[in-house]
Amino acid sequence: MKDPLRFPLFFDLSDKSALVVGGGRIAARRIQTLLPFVGRMTVVAPASVPEVRALADEGKLTLRERAFEPADLDGAFLVLCAANDEAVDESVWRLCRERGLLVNIASDKDKCDFYFPGIARKENVVVGVTAGGKDHRQAREVTEKIRKMLEE
Repeated sequence: MKDPLRFPLFFDLSDKSALVVGGGRIAARRIQTLLPFVGRMTVVAPASVPEVRALADEGKLTLRERAFEPADLDGAFLVLCAANDEAVDESVWRLCRERGLLVNIASDKDKCDFYFPGIARKENVVVGVTAGGKDHRQAREVTEKIRKMLEE
């Protein structure tokens, strides 16, 4: 069966809360991209890379350095999971399904209500790029080309 096309939507997240489960490199990249768009962000991870800790120290997000707990989902509008742990991914995905929360499991495109796009932005112009969850390199290359175009 052919994978369905994903329709790009642009949500106003300025008064919404995002939960990120995981504090590694992938989570850090997604946090950096999403942070300017959301009202509040909470990151839950037993350990996190220095970039994530620095954002917490600057007051840009709330960092809870511990294991994920179901109550962490309370108040979240959308959830990104980049835990690098199959059991945590499965638990987060299942709980989000039960609660009707939008979720993206970084390690499994079939457990994503939305794909995390490459973002090219200049002032009020925001462009999101995806390659259907299949070719991250292609999406990254196209995103970089658009960023250069926006700088012209």
